[in-house]
Amino acid sequence: MIDILITLFYFIVALTVLVGIHEFGHFWVARRCGVRVEQFSIGFGKPLFSWRDRHGTEFMFATIPLGGYVKMVDERVGNVKEEDIPNAFTSKSPLQRLAIISAGPVANFLLAILIFWMVFLGGERGVAPIIGEVESKSIAEQAGFESDMEILEIDGSSTTTWRDVSQRLFDFIGYSGSIPFVVSYPDSAIRYEIPVEVRNWLASSESPVPIRDLGLMPAVIFESLIISAVDESGAGYEAGLRANYQLVSVNNQIIKSVDQFIQVVSASAGRAVALDVQIKLDDETNKFVEDQIIAIPRSVIRDGKQVGQLGIQLRPLVTYPESMYRDVDYTVISAFPRAIEETAATSLQIVKSIGKLLMGDLSPKTLSGPITIAKVAGDTARSGFDNFIRFIAILSIMLGVMNLLPIPVLDGGHIAYIILEMLKGSPVSESVQIAGYKIGFAMLMGLMFYATFNDLMRPF
Repeated sequence: MIDILITLFYFIVALTVLVGIHEFGHFWVARRCGVRVEQFSIGFGKPLFSWRDRHGTEFMFATIPLGGYVKMVDERVGNVKEEDIPNAFTSKSPLQRLAIISAGPVANFLLAILIFWMVFLGGERGVAPIIGEVESKSIAEQAGFESDMEILEIDGSSTTTWRDVSQRLFDFIGYSGSIPFVVSYPDSAIRYEIPVEVRNWLASSESPVPIRDLGLMPAVIFESLIISAVDESGAGYEAGLRANYQLVSVNNQIIKSVDQFIQVVSASAGRAVALDVQIKLDDETNKFVEDQIIAIPRSVIRDGKQVGQLGIQLRPLVTYPESMYRDVDYTVISAFPRAIEETAATSLQIVKSIGKLLMGDLSPKTLSGPITIAKVAGDTARSGFDNFIRFIAILSIMLGVMNLLPIPVLDGGHIAYIILEMLKGSPVSESVQIAGYKIGFAMLMGLMFYATFNDLMRPF
């Protein structure tokens, strides 16, 4: 129960920051354009508390923290006093209205740049893409990958860290053809080309992880496997597994990787597995007691296959050899262009994801709703402040990109109407706008319900 409350708290914190920044962008530019703002609200519904400034704008926090709005004087939504008409949103030029509408998403991008700038002031650390293991009978093994190889390029783009590899491979999700890799062996300057043949790669996967799907594993030192959370309705909880238990072995095999553990459990649907665990007795003395737990994984369908599931979340403790780390330091000035670059790259990645969803190259089951977002907010907050503010930055970019989609009701829809007005020389008819808003609202509600359904159907 406490974990749920903590997760909910961080979710509300993240959402309040993002919505507040977004709406402040609209508010600030509206004021500069001479538009009278009547209300600035974070949340919907009944106000929890509110106040007014000297301009008469009411600022409030409302009971449902799932959005917000800026209410401006607008001739389309009720009678406007004659003296307020010059300060109405509708009385402003198309360019001014375009600036006001665009300011919300722009504010989200600026927030992301600011956060990344602060993060990069502490430097940036990446891990060299040196292969530790190649999974037997995997795509990578068939293509010719070997342990200790370093991935230098993918499709002509350099890869200096595993993060670069992951980003480059994302572009090939749903692709059929050859993915060109360039690799080298340790202590060798010779470069080798390895083409990897794929077909509709990961297009139907509910949770695609390109590096893992290829069968590549980074060179890491595996220390232990910790249970981070347990679903109280799952087979693991029923057997006696609890959060913070350390998994030592499964069916008398010492656990050497997450994949090894998952493979054994997945292949044991309806059959007992023996789990040796260590249970910490005291954080201060760091004492453990050993126990063996017999669990029977429940059968579930994942990616079209029947697999076993315990209903637990895993947190591997691994370290990388110091020689694999690649560090970059930034100054106050040099961190700024790096922050812009990171924001632009993340924005492009989100746009590509939307494109792949529309083209059918990415499964719609990858869509996440508020439950998953809340869970990630809690998990990143628990893992450290840096991770939490990075999460806020990424979520801010997502909010900015999504709001720019040309869907009526969203900022992008309003922008599309204004551009059409500028092209045709007169406003889009009110009946067309209203019809568009209804369609857009129905689309958004359908999308939200589908994403929430995905959240509920995902394994714990």
